[in-house]
Amino acid sequence: MSIKVTFIGAGSLGFTRGLLSDILTVPEFRDSRIAFTDINPDNLDMVTRLCQRDIDANGLDIKIESTLDRREALKGANYVINCVRIGGLEAFKTDIEIPLKYGVDQCVGDTLCTGGIMYGQRVVAAMLDFCKDIREVAAPGAIMLNYSNPNAMATWAANKYGGVFTLGLCHGEMHGEDQIAKALGFEGRKDLDVICAGLNHQTWYISVKHKGEELKDKILDAYLADEELCRTEKVRIDMLKRFGYYSTESNGHLSEYVSWYRKRPDDLLNWIDLPSSWINGETGGYLRVCTEGRTWFETDFPNWMKEPAREYTPEKRGMEHGSYIIESIETGRPYRGHFNVMNNGTITNLPDECVVEVPCYVDGNGVSIPKVGDLPLGCAAVCSQSVWVQKLAVEAAVHGDVSLLKQACMMDPLTGAVCNPPEIWQMVDEMLVAQAQWLPQYTEAIEAAKKNLAEGPLLPTKEGYEGAARLKVKTVEEMALEAEKNRALAGAAAKENVK
Repeated sequence: MSIKVTFIGAGSLGFTRGLLSDILTVPEFRDSRIAFTDINPDNLDMVTRLCQRDIDANGLDIKIESTLDRREALKGANYVINCVRIGGLEAFKTDIEIPLKYGVDQCVGDTLCTGGIMYGQRVVAAMLDFCKDIREVAAPGAIMLNYSNPNAMATWAANKYGGVFTLGLCHGEMHGEDQIAKALGFEGRKDLDVICAGLNHQTWYISVKHKGEELKDKILDAYLADEELCRTEKVRIDMLKRFGYYSTESNGHLSEYVSWYRKRPDDLLNWIDLPSSWINGETGGYLRVCTEGRTWFETDFPNWMKEPAREYTPEKRGMEHGSYIIESIETGRPYRGHFNVMNNGTITNLPDECVVEVPCYVDGNGVSIPKVGDLPLGCAAVCSQSVWVQKLAVEAAVHGDVSLLKQACMMDPLTGAVCNPPEIWQMVDEMLVAQAQWLPQYTEAIEAAKKNLAEGPLLPTKEGYEGAARLKVKTVEEMALEAEKNRALAGAAAKENVK
């Protein structure tokens, strides 16, 4: 069974190496064609060498087709795995630091909030280019598996405007299942039957069963009895108390999607746990660990090549959905997971057009999406606010409509809680100018923004403000003191490549 799988943004070490290993663990795929493409030749070369060494060590007769030419890589592809970060760390830094000047304190800034909206403008423009190439040169019916954030916006644009069937994939829901299972006294998520529904990074565990017994109403007591969870998951526990359902996303992520927890610097520290992990709410935490991870990988790469190769064995296969979806479609072996898909009535009290994260089934007939019905009303209300931000942002990105872009930022819960409309207008102008090289659809708006900023008068900002809970980026020398830990971080760092 020979298929071709193409990775766009293959220089993303954590995703590319892990997903490739998962795919080549499947016996039927051991004669697959694999293509890597990226615009960064150094990253592409390093990841290709590392992955080719793994392939050779496992005795497979596969030669990675590694190229800077995206269309060449996509020729004849049956599956396209997208894991790009458009603008790389340079653009990501502006997603975090410009909003900080206006008091918008983000932990991640890649899904909603001002950073996520601007990231969406860059990603959607690129996704439409990817889709054009896929339609023109990939195999008929090629499927795109999208791992790039903002996942819902990117998946929405690819399906509605790109003409390519695209599934948005994320592991946050699975991590939450494991956390719930352990809090309830089980070994892991395989002990539970879970139904999640909502939006990517804002999905709700609406049913959690063990052998037919519904356990969702026991989650709050279990978390309140756990000292560590009470310290690290304050936002998620508070949302659980007030809405009755636990949210899939980490404390730091969730805190920036709603208006209540990060709007006052003096209050923010009450909702996060700074010492334990960036993901619990650190200001710009994901930017810091991605910066450290990329620096360490580039420094430590020779040592990676000296380590034992990855073994393509079932027990070492990861949990990411991608390889299981491909396996199910190609072999007929069924798989169930939670994917991001166009709603089309799956969640009946969210708009049909939006992208939702819901249970899906895969087999030789393709992807089947059962109807979920209504979300609990409070959960639907939270998601509805985010859906309209996403819709405004997607339409803005596709059409280069700066009015819709600024309206999206106004409607964003945290941005709106912190900034007034004139501040939002000025902030977006500043971000358009800073990110001009990645926003081809905004040429006229960028020139107008430059004029606005040059002619003023400008509103005052908190120049140099570091946020309520920011930590310093470690130097290579500091990271060397914890080499093994930082090697693991570098391996897990996701989607740091540019277009």
